[in-house]
Amino acid sequence: MHVPDGFIDAPVSVAAGVFAAGAVAVSLRGARRELDERTAPLAGLVAAFIFAVQMLNFPVAAGTSGHLMGGALAAILVGPYTAVLCLSVVLLMQGIFFADGGLTALGVNITVMGVVTVVVAYGVFRLLTGLLPRTRRSATASAFVAALVSVPASAAAFTLLYWIGGTTDIPIGKVFTAMVGVHVLIGIGEAVITALTVGAVLAVRPDLVHGVQGTLTAPLKLRVDGELVDAPAPTREPEPVTAHRSNRGFLITGLVSAFLLAGFVSFYASASPDGLERVAADQGIDEKVEEHGAADSPLADYGVGDIANARLSGGLAGVTGVSATVVVGTGVFWVVRRRREDERGGPARSDHENV
Repeated sequence: MHVPDGFIDAPVSVAAGVFAAGAVAVSLRGARRELDERTAPLAGLVAAFIFAVQMLNFPVAAGTSGHLMGGALAAILVGPYTAVLCLSVVLLMQGIFFADGGLTALGVNITVMGVVTVVVAYGVFRLLTGLLPRTRRSATASAFVAALVSVPASAAAFTLLYWIGGTTDIPIGKVFTAMVGVHVLIGIGEAVITALTVGAVLAVRPDLVHGVQGTLTAPLKLRVDGELVDAPAPTREPEPVTAHRSNRGFLITGLVSAFLLAGFVSFYASASPDGLERVAADQGIDEKVEEHGAADSPLADYGVGDIANARLSGGLAGVTGVSATVVVGTGVFWVVRRRREDERGGPARSDHENV
């Protein structure tokens, strides 16, 4: 649902940009509490993985496709504040280098695809994990529902912005029905991808999943004088070398997966227009669409301009995008982490460094 330039008028686009900038500023402060020595590189990987998976459009109806938005996935894995930053980095890279999502509409896209999806998904996820049993299966099911709800919520947010500042005169009821209807279907695909990814990480490294920290396991009980009491928390010396080594393998596996998805699997993605493009064409929303400011980029439309072979061109563009996103994203998150250290007057300690 990358909104191009021309769908929303200038005043509303500016207002959305101001709101998005404020959300990013708040997230920069909030992410200092979420990022530590281990999770900063993970956040960079999450941004790169979302970039890769967003290249994999899947069919949802005749002539319509959808792709992962990633707000739920990022929020559950690295926390809501860091998730907003992840999505902002991805959308910025896509808009500047790949001509995907308008430049003047960047604030609209961060608001709709980043902030709304993250807030809605994380709220639903925390609500469900608080109500359901503390198991991995429940956490995975909660991730599924959170992702499913976040996508039509994003579509509704776009409809609201279009109602306020749309550049074409289309009955808002028709826009709302069409947008939410198709994005419910897209939400099913988003939910499946999110649940599979969260479930896979929970199976191998549950300590790295921000959304379930302290909720998956109940405290150990001991029977003392016939009564059950909480066992004291185990104390162990930190094992930074082992933790780093384990994280390194996990991060390498995730990065290789992102490269394979963007560089190879993306060639087989659906070529049909996504939900917003289909609704825009059917309802006439795209009557005043503007040419993208980065249309002449050598990577525009996820291809390398000088390479005729479509498979090679798309694969190289995908690998380049993943590489750039992981470098920029990791750089941003390391800077945020360093600010946390500076504020504390020393190295930041992970809340789970002994795991």
